[in-house]
Amino acid sequence: MAQSDPPSPATAASPYTFTFAGILRGMRRTLVVAVFITPFGIAYGVAATEQGMSATQAILMSAVVFAGAAQFATLDLWQAPVAFVSLALLVLAVNARMVIMGAALAAWLNRISLGRRLLTLGFLTDVNFADMLPVYRRGERDLGLLLGSGVVLWFPWVGGTALGALTGQSLGSPEVFGFDVVMISFFGAIVVSQTRRASIATVASAAVASVLFGQYVAGGWNILLAALVGGCVHLAGRHD
Repeated sequence: MAQSDPPSPATAASPYTFTFAGILRGMRRTLVVAVFITPFGIAYGVAATEQGMSATQAILMSAVVFAGAAQFATLDLWQAPVAFVSLALLVLAVNARMVIMGAALAAWLNRISLGRRLLTLGFLTDVNFADMLPVYRRGERDLGLLLGSGVVLWFPWVGGTALGALTGQSLGSPEVFGFDVVMISFFGAIVVSQTRRASIATVASAAVASVLFGQYVAGGWNILLAALVGGCVHLAGRHD
């Protein structure tokens, strides 16, 4: 039996809200995962200062951009004179997956004001997207959860960056302590828990495409292309 589409938010009876209580609930949801963000922030702070950034620049970069993969990717281009066009294109490639994530959340986010929507999207990450999408599909009405689950990730990322930028290499690499395994395990658990028999082909095709495209295109674009492949396989399966 094919997996049915999630119920449309437009047909739900109760109104959507954006509450402080929801923000706190969202923060509690990802608090444990947030702890493991700190070592990656430290690693970025160390790498950024080694590449020539001042501690202030590195901390501000993390606070304003809040995009770990894109920030690491731009370090190779951080040299005088800074090639801002190349930096912008690289960030676009690495963060191209955000287009798909935003589209997936549009049915819910479009129901709150533009200001709250932009604020929430400013704290959108792979972690809180993967955690919150199934929650909203199950009927959650408070959009504050998505913001809270992102805000609680922002603090250890910025704090870790500050610690790494100010202390240098004395704290070592996060891989030494096995922190890099935590994120892989987290996303693996999310994928497995949301995969049903009807969607195995979709997930498998996207995973294979991501690995294959990753050998030929810049980082980030392989994720976007893999999502397109998975979407095509899903649509083909529905028409069979």
